[in-house]
Amino acid sequence: MLTTNPFDDDKLREECGVFGVSGADGAAALVALGLHALQHRGQEAAGITSWDGHNFHTHRAMGHVAGNFDRDEIIRALPGTVACGHVRYSTTGETALRNVQPLYAELASGGFAVAHNGNISNAMHLRHELVQRGSIFQSTSDTETIIHLVATSGYRDLLDRFIDALKQVEGAYSLICMTPVGMIACRDPLGIRPLVMGKLGDSFIFASETVGLDVVGAEYVRDVEPGELVIVRDGELRSLRPFTAIAPRPCIFEWVYFSRPDSIAEDRSVYSVRKNIGAEIAIESPVDADLVIPVPDSGVPAAIGYAQQSGIPFELGIIRSHYVGRTFIQPSAEVRRLGVKLKHNANRALIQGKRVILVDDSIVRGTTSLKIVEMMREAGAAEVHMRIASPPTTHSCFYGVDTPERSKLLAAQHDVAGMAKFIKADSLAFVSIDGLYRALGQPGRADVLPKYCDACFSGQYPTPLTDFGDQESDQLALLHEPV
Repeated sequence: MLTTNPFDDDKLREECGVFGVSGADGAAALVALGLHALQHRGQEAAGITSWDGHNFHTHRAMGHVAGNFDRDEIIRALPGTVACGHVRYSTTGETALRNVQPLYAELASGGFAVAHNGNISNAMHLRHELVQRGSIFQSTSDTETIIHLVATSGYRDLLDRFIDALKQVEGAYSLICMTPVGMIACRDPLGIRPLVMGKLGDSFIFASETVGLDVVGAEYVRDVEPGELVIVRDGELRSLRPFTAIAPRPCIFEWVYFSRPDSIAEDRSVYSVRKNIGAEIAIESPVDADLVIPVPDSGVPAAIGYAQQSGIPFELGIIRSHYVGRTFIQPSAEVRRLGVKLKHNANRALIQGKRVILVDDSIVRGTTSLKIVEMMREAGAAEVHMRIASPPTTHSCFYGVDTPERSKLLAAQHDVAGMAKFIKADSLAFVSIDGLYRALGQPGRADVLPKYCDACFSGQYPTPLTDFGDQESDQLALLHEPV
C-alpha cells in the first residue's frame, strides 16, 4: 500500500500534526478522533501513546488514522485518561516504523513520550555530540535528539531537564510530552509551528489546529504562546516561560495552504484570509477573462476571493476524484504522466472556448501546473491565465515543511516570465509578499522583524541553520531580537 499520493509530489507538505488529551476517560479514543481531523498534516504514519496511571501503552502504524485506529481492540489496548498522538509526513528521517511518533523512552525519572511538529535544525550536530558521549539512537528522527538531551541533562528535576534540553535546540517545535507526573505542551520561542489549547469538561486538549478541538467537541481556549510551556498535572494547569522573549515569527504558509480552511488561527478564520489573498491578487494582477476556476481543493477559497473582487464568475472547471492515490497501484512512467488526469478532470462543456483564470495556492516544481494548463487547453480553453495565492517559493524550508532543494524550485531558477513559459500559461502572476501580509490584516511586510516566518519566499531565516552549513548562506538573514 502506498501511504502517500504518488501524484502530489508538487506540493509543499507540513511534516505532521499533534494532539493530546489530559484528564478524560477514554483519552485514546479522543486522540484518534483528533488525529482524523489533522490527517491533512501527515499521511505516512500515525501513532498514539496513553498513560493509565501505572504504565504507558503505544500503538504506531504506517498509513492513515482510519484503518489503524478505528478498531475497538486497538483503542482498548490504549487505556488511561492521558494520551497523545501524532500524524506524520517525514521531512527528517526515513519512512519507517521506528520513526513513527510518539517516540517513547524509559528515563531515570520514568517513562517519557513525545510528539513533535517541526524540525530541529541543529539535530545532526547535537546527535554527533550525544553519540560521542555514549548515547545510542533507535531512530533517524530529529525528535529523538530531544529525548537524549533530557536523559543526559545534569539537572535533577525532570522539568528542569526538559527546559535544559530545549535551550540547546534550534529550529521549530510544537511538542506534546507525557510523563508519569503530567503532560507538557510547548512551542519554540518564535512560535513557528502552531499549537492550540482547549477544554472538554474538566480535561485539557492540545492540538495543532482548532479543527482538532472541534471534532471532539472541545472549546477553544487560546493558542499556546511562543516560548511557553504548559504543564497539566492532576487536573491543574501551570504556565512557564523559561526563554528570553523574542518577537514571534509563526509560519505564514499555514495561512496559504497547511491549515484546514475551517481552522481559526490568531483569532482569524483561515478561510477568510485565503479569500482575502484571492482578492489581493485580483487587485494586483487583473486580467480579462470569462471564468475563475480553482485548482482543487486548496485553490478554492482564493479563487472565490478573486472572483468576488474581479466580478468574473467562479466556476468548478476542474472536477477532482477523491478515490485515487492513497491505495493506487504502484505507478508506471505512463501512469505518472497521466496522474493529474486520474485525479483531476477538466469540465470540458464549461471550458470550451472560454478565457479562464486558474487559481492555485503555490507553485513548487511547476510540473503539476504545467499539466493542468495543458488540460485546460485540451478541453478547448481559448486562454489560460494562472494566479497564485502566495509569492514565488524561492527557498527551502528547514522548519518542518517538506520542500525540494533550491535547484528543484521553479521560482529559484526562473523569473515570473520564465515560469509562465515553463507552465505554458498565457499569463502568470503571484500575490506580492506585501499583498499576502495585507490579506492578514497587516499594512505590508516589515523589512525588519516581519510578523511571520516567510523564509520560503524571502530567504530570511529567523534562526541559525547549523546542520545545513553554507547551503543557504548566500541568502541567510537572522531576523529576531528580544522584545
